[in-house]
Amino acid sequence: MKTNIKGRLARLLAAGIFSAWLTAAGMTAWAAPAWSLPDSGLQLDAAAKQAYVQEKMGKIFRPAANTPTAVKPFTAPDGWQYESYDIGSCNVEKLVNPQAKTNRVVLQLHGGGYINGLGNGHRALGVKQMVLTNARKAYLVDYRTAPAHTYPAALDDAVQAYEDILAQGNAPQDIVVFGDSAGGNLALALSLYLREHNKPQPGALILISPWTTFETNLPSRKNNADRDLILGKINPRMYNEVAKPSYGKGLAAKDARISPLYANLQGLPPMLIQAGGYEMFLDESVALAKKAAADGTVVTLTVYPGMSHDFALLLPELKDSIDSFKEIRDFVNLHL
Repeated sequence: MKTNIKGRLARLLAAGIFSAWLTAAGMTAWAAPAWSLPDSGLQLDAAAKQAYVQEKMGKIFRPAANTPTAVKPFTAPDGWQYESYDIGSCNVEKLVNPQAKTNRVVLQLHGGGYINGLGNGHRALGVKQMVLTNARKAYLVDYRTAPAHTYPAALDDAVQAYEDILAQGNAPQDIVVFGDSAGGNLALALSLYLREHNKPQPGALILISPWTTFETNLPSRKNNADRDLILGKINPRMYNEVAKPSYGKGLAAKDARISPLYANLQGLPPMLIQAGGYEMFLDESVALAKKAAADGTVVTLTVYPGMSHDFALLLPELKDSIDSFKEIRDFVNLHL
């Protein structure tokens, strides 16, 4: 097992607030056995759901003074293999499930506004993603972040990681790229880069609440600022970052390199887009689906009513989240 302790510790510290609020959400170190997909989740009516989310997110984004903030070590499920290693300028964490029945590979590009590093919440999510896809391997890319590293640093890291995955003998058609929020932006940028450089595409893109344009004037950015209880005004650090993205320094907001909504999406893999009906990125998720379809790319869009940004990450116990997990499983089984 190769482990870069110094590099991982630096990235955990860099994750800072993000890791702390994922920890507060109960998404800390993993214990055996591996996660399994529940048959159903917590189902609430519209008003009760918003009250529930408001209370949980309030504790995360405005924790009490005595709330623990220590980041617990990540532990892979029993029988799984876990290693951490550097590729170029970034760190990659690899999980292997020897009991998987396929050769599928998860490539996770985590969210966090391009300013947060890989945290335990996304490591736990990576385990879920492996279970949902019955994947043998997962690669979690801890790409460089802004404001210290602006475009194209994260893209360069994602490309290096993808090429290394192929060099390890994995078939491109077996790779499922997961990108949530900023990771959805990066997943699209990666796929566009591969097309432009005549490199093989992955088998599918799973885009969860993708940040597809650095513009700030879309109606849902304003109309859902109070209703989005994960990315909206309740979370001032991320809300302000979305309003003035540091990763895109020096580029116009509609530049397709950082706003893939304005790119030609022809020739990209089948993509599943999931969005919350109350999230700030709703309009651009809908627009992305329309653009992809118009460009001839196979696309499925599902909007989960009353849900906030990236809801399955922070609220995996809700029925909406369980439904979104099932949709991911079925989409991958259909296309791979």
